[in-house]
Amino acid sequence: MREAIAPRDGVEPSLEAAELESAKRRTTRRMAAGSGLGSWHAGAYDRIVRRKLSAYQEVVEIRSSGRGFTNVTRAVQAVVAKSGLKTALCTVFIQHTSASLVIQENADPNVLRDLGEWLAELAPESRPWIHDDEGPDDMPAHARSAITKTSETIPVTDGRLALGTWQALYVFEHRAHPHTRTLVVHVAGD
Repeated sequence: MREAIAPRDGVEPSLEAAELESAKRRTTRRMAAGSGLGSWHAGAYDRIVRRKLSAYQEVVEIRSSGRGFTNVTRAVQAVVAKSGLKTALCTVFIQHTSASLVIQENADPNVLRDLGEWLAELAPESRPWIHDDEGPDDMPAHARSAITKTSETIPVTDGRLALGTWQALYVFEHRAHPHTRTLVVHVAGD
C-alpha cells in the first residue's frame, strides 16, 4: 500500500496519504462497478478534514426549584462562548439519577406542564415502590430519569448553540424539593 504514492523530493509519503489515495481508488472502482453505494460515497475522501480539534469543558451547578423544569440554555451558551469554538458539538451531561435533561419547547409553558403531568402518571408516587429510603418521591424520580436522558448533544454553529426557534435546554427535576444539580458541559470542535 505504501507504494501507491510515489515519493516526492526524496521524502517517502506517509502511510496516511497512501491510505487516502487507496480509499480514492476503491471508491472510484465501486462506483464504476455500479455497486449501488450512491452519490454520497462518490468523492467521500474529499470530505475528510485533517485539522487539530480543540475541546473545552466546564462544570456548571444549577439550583432547581423542585419538581419541574429549569431552563439552562443561557448557562450552557455561556460555556460555549467561553470555549471560543465556532463549529463544534456541545455535550451536556447531568451527574444525577433523579433529574434529567430535555430539549423542549420554550414558548408555551403548558407544554412543560403537560409533559410533567404525563411523566407523573407513568411513575406515580402512589405506586408501592420498594426503594423509598429518601422519601416517597425518590424512586418515582429514578424511574422518570430512566425514561428521559442524562445527556444532550447540540451542534454549535458560529459560536452559538444551534437550537431551533422554539427550543430550549432544560434540567427536568424529578424530586419534589429543590436540589443543586451538576452539569458537565463539554464543547469539542474548531
